[in-house]
Amino acid sequence: MPQIKVGLIGGGGIAGAHIRGYAEHADRIGITAVADAVEATAVARGDELGATAYVDYREMLASADIDAVDICLPHHLHRDAIIAAAEAGKHILCEKPLCLTADEAADVRKAVQENGVTLMCAHNQLFLPAVAKAKELLEAGTIGTVYEVRTTDSFFNDFDPSSMGWRASSRTSGGGELIDTGYHPTYLMLHLAGGSPVEATAMLSTHRLKFMEGEDSAQVLIRFDNGAVGQLVTSWAYQPAPGTERFSAVGELGSLTSDGSSLTYKLRSGETETFDLEPVDTFVAEIGHFADSLLGRTRPIHTEEEGIAVLGILLAAYEGSRTKTIAPVLQIP
Repeated sequence: MPQIKVGLIGGGGIAGAHIRGYAEHADRIGITAVADAVEATAVARGDELGATAYVDYREMLASADIDAVDICLPHHLHRDAIIAAAEAGKHILCEKPLCLTADEAADVRKAVQENGVTLMCAHNQLFLPAVAKAKELLEAGTIGTVYEVRTTDSFFNDFDPSSMGWRASSRTSGGGELIDTGYHPTYLMLHLAGGSPVEATAMLSTHRLKFMEGEDSAQVLIRFDNGAVGQLVTSWAYQPAPGTERFSAVGELGSLTSDGSSLTYKLRSGETETFDLEPVDTFVAEIGHFADSLLGRTRPIHTEEEGIAVLGILLAAYEGSRTKTIAPVLQIP
């Protein structure tokens, strides 16, 4: 048996990527129970993993011998599953977004803190080697005080009305593309900017996926309390133009930029260096980090605190777009 026994909540979609991670770290952490509201999915995943299958995750929480849960549910179901797991004393790995509203975020924070469990946000792109190297350089002051951070996550998505499912509804997705794929460049920006977000605005568009209720593309501006300003582009409608960076930062001494694989910094002094980094499976790295955090009793790279900060950026961006203003990022108690 693994050292950490996990109950998987939601066996479809992104769960497959998480399962790869558990397979690579089977000596330390593994799925021993799985719950899915679709019985056929629960049974199939249970057979695949040698795990006990449930159709109700609350029953799993009450009866399964597990230490933690991995929540891979549609967005609108995250809050209730987090609270149920926390109240059952289980540690939590939760897919993005953490939840959908300020009230839900307050409920999540309260449940996690009152029950003394660890919650890790499944922000897999933080485990890109280029992101880790960029964070190292920024914290070392290589480019000095950071003035600007830019992040991009855009691709041509072939969703259609028959395949989009719950993502087509703003009620269940929480908005549109921005709170879904756009969550990735938002948490990446938070990670690199080195401050707390204070205000944001956005221009939202639906260029191509006109059957969905929310936007399929967004451009977002964010100000942080350390003075850094973030620019974010994200879309399901199109591939970015050739040469568009995955992320970049500009500071008083120079800049750094990355296509997601390599990383280059260039200083005004003329010093420059390029790092060609070995690719990793970010989901495998994410699961390994979750195991390390629980076994070592250390803080995960992103907890509910960062999850709430990312949600605050997105809610302010949506509000700024709606009111055509720059909206404050709510401080969620």
